[in-house]
Amino acid sequence: MSEREPRRSPLTEVVHAGEPRTHAHDALTPPIVQTATYSFRDTAELIEFMEGRKQREEYGRYGNPSVRVVEARLAAIEGADDALLFGSGMAAITTAILALVKSGSHVVLFADCYRRTRQFVTQFLDRFGVTHTLVAPADVEALAAAIRPETRLVISEAPTNPYLNVVDLEAVAKVCRERRVKTLIDATFATPLNLRPIAHGIDLVVHSGTKYLAGHNDVLAGSVSGASGLLSLVRELRDVLGGVCDPHAAYLVGRGLKTLGLRVAQQNRSGLALARALEGHPRIARVWYPGLASHPHHAVASRLMIGFGGVVTFELNASLEETSKFVDALQIPRIAPSLGGVESLVEQPALMSFYELSPEQREAVGIRGSLVRFAVGIEDADDIVADVLRALHLSA
Repeated sequence: MSEREPRRSPLTEVVHAGEPRTHAHDALTPPIVQTATYSFRDTAELIEFMEGRKQREEYGRYGNPSVRVVEARLAAIEGADDALLFGSGMAAITTAILALVKSGSHVVLFADCYRRTRQFVTQFLDRFGVTHTLVAPADVEALAAAIRPETRLVISEAPTNPYLNVVDLEAVAKVCRERRVKTLIDATFATPLNLRPIAHGIDLVVHSGTKYLAGHNDVLAGSVSGASGLLSLVRELRDVLGGVCDPHAAYLVGRGLKTLGLRVAQQNRSGLALARALEGHPRIARVWYPGLASHPHHAVASRLMIGFGGVVTFELNASLEETSKFVDALQIPRIAPSLGGVESLVEQPALMSFYELSPEQREAVGIRGSLVRFAVGIEDADDIVADVLRALHLSA
């Protein structure tokens, strides 16, 4: 029998991975090392460190014990060599992108990527001579056709927002590997428990730790996971740009991770229950949820994902104003732009994420006034469904 540690389930890793068996002062939970500066015992220790003969912390922007515990845990549950924690999801993805491109590079991204990611690639990178091509959601053939000799990176999400498209990650990885192009997937909606992109050949995985990883709507954080070689490039740039996660925020993410398995299991159940209850309802025009056979990517999602997540998008047979009346009639969810926390949240994308666009512009990108995104929390599934059905009745 091998003396190596046995391979453990991600459900176990979210509780234990990355933590030593004992902590300072015999504390059960890892302490928050709340410091920006680290001192050296004497000049000899300083020289040992500078010559690379001793590994230790030097300065808060380059590392922190509280942060490293969470990074090790994230790497374990992602099945990655390494992981890096950032001050926000956008700090994570923009730093990763910048680490992999230079002037003259070309980036391909799917058109339904998070709007701030699209904005960064299409507006900000353009200033530095990095070109881009947008391709249709989940269209691997269009992706292959868009790749050029100077293409360095392909970016997608899985599932995407708000229509929960699930691109075939194995097909994307194959196309990009053949062309020597790196791949980056934002898997925030899926969580590492529902989808592990690295196992399907993806190079880098990004999460907004603000959402499911921390899980309590009380902290900003982000992460990048992947192979050590690529992560070293991202780490070097993080050290320069400074988008680090502070120790207390890292502690909150680490604490949230310990209940990730329980929360995601409940949110998977509630998401599927709500989607099934809405499909076929006379006031609902359409439901988008990868766990439904009616979703265009149900077959791909069933092959790649363990669970289908806690976000359900649906469209009412109603005007924008009538849809707002439905939203206001709900009693359990709060109106808010995030997802993944213990509280259910709801939004009309036309009045939140896409408010600055005209009705015609919103229609052009598929955002109608009757569209609703519901992110289930950990409340009882029957209560969530009953609340939505009641609101549909009262707002009719």
